[in-house]
Amino acid sequence: MANGLGGVAAAIGRGLVAGAVGTAAMTVSSTIEQKLRERDGSTAPADAAMKVLGIEGFCDDAAKSRFSNVVHWAYGTGWGVPRGLFDAAGLDTAAATAAHGGALWGSEQMMLPALGVAPPLWEWGAVEAAIDALHHAVYATAASVAYEALR
Repeated sequence: MANGLGGVAAAIGRGLVAGAVGTAAMTVSSTIEQKLRERDGSTAPADAAMKVLGIEGFCDDAAKSRFSNVVHWAYGTGWGVPRGLFDAAGLDTAAATAAHGGALWGSEQMMLPALGVAPPLWEWGAVEAAIDALHHAVYATAASVAYEALR
């Protein structure tokens, strides 16, 4: 458990770095998967942020892709904060990793359908759901390894 405000702040700082590392790992895993399956990159980060921020559209696909990339990195890095808070609350590494991964993936599964960006998970099909879960597990595992290395 973190000692005082300074300990919580340090845990949050480690979490932000760990979130960036997790995002990098997830980016690698999803890029490899995209190339293997010959599919386009996801626009879900941009689509969700556009809905939340009230952005009507972009002048071209390249601009939307850049915006999606920024949102992906900011969102993934920010999701490192809960990893730090789980540690500050006294969860051991395995529990913190599981809670972090579950919270991240669960929030995606609630938020994207609520925003009309993606259908609910049960409409995805087993393969797509498993691939999405794998990418989020890569993120949570890499973030946890990074977090523990920064300890």
